[in-house]
Amino acid sequence: MTKRIKKIFLASYMGYITQAIVNNFAPLLFLTFAAEFNVTLEKITALVTLNFGVQLAVDLIASKISDKIGYKPMVVAAHIFSAAGLAGMGLLTLTSFPFEGLLVSSVLYAIGGGLIEVMISPIVEACPVNEKSSAMSLLHSFYCWGQVFVVLISTLFFFLFGTENWRIMAFVWALLPLFNALFFSSLDLYRLEPEGGAMKLTSLFKTGIFRLLALLMVCAGASEMAMSQWASAYAQMGLGVSLEIGNLAGPCLFAVLMGSARAFYAKFGGRINLMSYMIFSCILCVIGYLLACFSPLPALGFAGCALTGLSVGIMWPGVFSIAGEKCPSGGTGMFALLALAGDLGCMSGPTAAGLISGANGDDLKTGLAFAIIFPLVLAAGTSLLRAKSVKRP
Repeated sequence: MTKRIKKIFLASYMGYITQAIVNNFAPLLFLTFAAEFNVTLEKITALVTLNFGVQLAVDLIASKISDKIGYKPMVVAAHIFSAAGLAGMGLLTLTSFPFEGLLVSSVLYAIGGGLIEVMISPIVEACPVNEKSSAMSLLHSFYCWGQVFVVLISTLFFFLFGTENWRIMAFVWALLPLFNALFFSSLDLYRLEPEGGAMKLTSLFKTGIFRLLALLMVCAGASEMAMSQWASAYAQMGLGVSLEIGNLAGPCLFAVLMGSARAFYAKFGGRINLMSYMIFSCILCVIGYLLACFSPLPALGFAGCALTGLSVGIMWPGVFSIAGEKCPSGGTGMFALLALAGDLGCMSGPTAAGLISGANGDDLKTGLAFAIIFPLVLAAGTSLLRAKSVKRP
């Protein structure tokens, strides 16, 4: 691996850590927001919906303009928006309309998160390296390590200085994307050049295998985020533990095991059948959700949350890798559309869980039980893809 590629990979890893900050810092404070701004759990759900809804819209726009504008301006802008949104959490919530300020901040960092999701994968995919599925899995593992980093540092800060000072932590997290924006601006990036030219987006939509891959991305995003976004609140409300223990035993343990699963595949992926591994992971995911939702023992509930993290690790990067293999002419637009589908899942999974929980007396176990449908559909779709691959001469 050349020095140029190593720098691109390092910046990309930090890009996914930024994505982890964008998606996981606010959920640590959902119950704090509810108390400080005097809003219901259903209103807090709007933060999740808005975050991933904006990312979804950004994915759609970026899929049409990324090749025209270029990788570097897009990825630098992504980090600037992320920094502005995180800093905005600290500033805009000091106004007379703090919850509305939080919504505006969510829009800003969601724009950054959406652009990161669209641009980082094709930037890495374009690099001339072997075992690209392993490289993609390792890349996405940094989202998990970023989530662990966010949870541990934030929880330690809250323990030492009090949750009421969360705005200071928001300013601190804004520094990383600012630094990475400067880092990316200094790099000479490769471009993804599909053989025979990239397919038009309308042609992609007409391809049955792409539509199936898009459905799998929806289910991958929903399977991961339904638990990830509500893990801290679930631990505190459903299992009756403190914020610190809830953060460590909920989203932190979830992220550690999700990252471990991705690092494992990055190391041994060349020896493992990806589709079989994904089907096995879907089965584990269903078991994890069942334990979290229906176990009478808190310890088994935590185990279910952890098992879910382990099982979802391969889902998102796995679908990306399958898409790169099955649709080699998809180009940057294909990755953008798949990111759009994934963000649709990231929005619909936790939103559905939050709304169903709210409709049942803020019972998060009821809402999370609904999310079992997503790994089930993902398992069925992957099995179909595997069957088609076996039948192909």
